[in-house]
Amino acid sequence: MNVTLVRSATLILELSGRRLLVDPMLDPAGARPPVENTANPVRNPTVELPLPAEEVVRALDAVLVTHCHKDHLDDTAERLLPRDVPVFCQPEDEERLRGVGLDVRPVETSLDWDGLVLHRVPARHGFGAVAEALAPVSGFVLDDLYLAGDTVWYEAVEDTIARFRPRVAIVNAGGASFIEGGLIVMGIDDVREVSSRVPAVVCVHLEALNHCFLRRRDLAAAVPGVLIPRDGETVSV
Repeated sequence: MNVTLVRSATLILELSGRRLLVDPMLDPAGARPPVENTANPVRNPTVELPLPAEEVVRALDAVLVTHCHKDHLDDTAERLLPRDVPVFCQPEDEERLRGVGLDVRPVETSLDWDGLVLHRVPARHGFGAVAEALAPVSGFVLDDLYLAGDTVWYEAVEDTIARFRPRVAIVNAGGASFIEGGLIVMGIDDVREVSSRVPAVVCVHLEALNHCFLRRRDLAAAVPGVLIPRDGETVSV
């Protein structure tokens, strides 16, 4: 399995002979205002793509959108995504994505894509009222890969790992937060929990948005052994 980090949570997965684009955020740097109610008011994305957006969407077999927040599906992605490949998503996003003209395939619980089964699993984008406001979000399991999505560590994540026993987990570990309410994606302690249960952990969603405060170097020092690719880097797991 090859995992290419494009930027933030945008990935190209090569598994089972297929090329799958995950959570395409393809806007140029500074195209969007800062995330509201955050402590670092700079425009998003905070870094450029490592390759042209048009190259990111070439030769795809499918797209997976875990949820429709702008840092997972933005205006440039909506414009450039091919209309002739399946776009997998959570059911709550079907209508919106179909309105863009995409070939939408909502995943209620599981879906067989020509022999590759996608399972949709729970995720929680923070705590309390913040998590409720940011819902719905989902994670997905594809073969022995657990794509956790925008979630913190909580009971359902632990249950997903126990149920599917993934060989690889990709976690959004940027330590994102608002001014109040705590983390809304994984931080150091969350990554430790995952890495104690999954053989290979790939950490993404770092250093590309104004509300993501965890740095790669700090995560690497705190949780040795996890993979933390740079933008544009491919890791084989």
